[in-house]
Amino acid sequence: MAETTTTERPGLRRAVTGRLLFLFILGDVLGAGVYALVGVLADEAGGMIWLPLLVALGMALLTASSYAELVTKYPQAGGSAVYAQRAFGKPLLSFLVGFSMLAAGVTSAAGLSLAFAGDYLAVFLDVPAVPTALVFLALVAALNARGIKESLRANVVMTAIELSGLVLVVVLGAMVLGRGDGDLTRLTELPEGTTVAAATLGGALIAFYSFVGFETSANLAEEIVDVRRDYPRALFGALVTAGVVYLLVGIVGPAVVAPADLAGSSGPLLEVVKVAGGIPLELFSLVALVAVANGALLTMIMASRLTYGMAEEGLLPRPFSRVLPGRRTPIVAIVVTTVVAMLLSLTGSLEDLASTVVLLLLFVFLSTNVAVLVLRRDTVDEPHFRTWTALPVLAIVTCLVLLTQQEAKHWLLAGALLAVGLVLYLVTRRSSVRSR
Repeated sequence: MAETTTTERPGLRRAVTGRLLFLFILGDVLGAGVYALVGVLADEAGGMIWLPLLVALGMALLTASSYAELVTKYPQAGGSAVYAQRAFGKPLLSFLVGFSMLAAGVTSAAGLSLAFAGDYLAVFLDVPAVPTALVFLALVAALNARGIKESLRANVVMTAIELSGLVLVVVLGAMVLGRGDGDLTRLTELPEGTTVAAATLGGALIAFYSFVGFETSANLAEEIVDVRRDYPRALFGALVTAGVVYLLVGIVGPAVVAPADLAGSSGPLLEVVKVAGGIPLELFSLVALVAVANGALLTMIMASRLTYGMAEEGLLPRPFSRVLPGRRTPIVAIVVTTVVAMLLSLTGSLEDLASTVVLLLLFVFLSTNVAVLVLRRDTVDEPHFRTWTALPVLAIVTCLVLLTQQEAKHWLLAGALLAVGLVLYLVTRRSSVRSR
């Protein structure tokens, strides 16, 4: 079938400016991961949280360069699955890439539900974590089914809230250090029996979770006013901005609070606020809960719409495309993705779920980084961003290195999710053949 590279399609209005795109990507990247995972990082890397964060930023920028080339070369919605189909021409592979994105979204929402039910909520309510996580996911599903109109203005507000919370942590941490109460020597401390290399690689695997989200911006390609000019600037600018904020948090966190205390908390940044004093704990906890809830809601909206879209394309069973009368929301997709997220929240810890998300996305990124090299033989008339060949090669290497750091239980969970997808794919194909 002939491929097309047209950049105009009916129904999609080019209204996303470079500034709005920057804020969209920044909000998607900032998300809620760092609010919950600083403690997990402290358990893995001690006081050297900043090092795996720096390494993870570098890894994210490598893969981002591949997205910058592919999005500006093929400015159409579809993202990694489309690039896989163009490069390899294998429908099953393209399906698995798309389903990996879907599975990563559902798993991420499960992890965020556990983060929501942790110490940040405990400031207001003393409730058991797992039942609270289930109720939280049910409420997210209800909002999703009611009909969420995505708005870039709303995203700007949520991004401001998320960013203000992180900036507040940095400022409070600097105040504590300024009055001589902190300890900068902790920044070189490692957990007992851990080497720098092990702490860096193990920590980077977790820290990488805090940088994912930029890949979803590829789906806005058809709605960006000047995609070839604005997309690379917004993408790299947002990642660097998030990286600087994360690094500052990674420095003040262990300098102000002992790494062991950070590791023992599911609301680690709240510990920094406690030490600093002067700020109501309820205020910061509310900011953190908004960040976590927003991340989970956006993730479940993406997962349900992706499920609906794949069913519409005949890649998943047709019932998944059924919508709620009146609301016109994909009710079956919402229910199914929510149930799966609930089951995952019962079976995994935040660390395990975050690592599984990274594992699934590493397959997506591996496909995209190989695709950008394969598609170099396909030329287009319009000028576009072109990354240095060495960068996707290095990105492939980093993806493979991170894959080697995954534990067996994360492979089993990711494999089980992909196996479910494969069964659904085969059932859908068989039904399609019978109907024809």
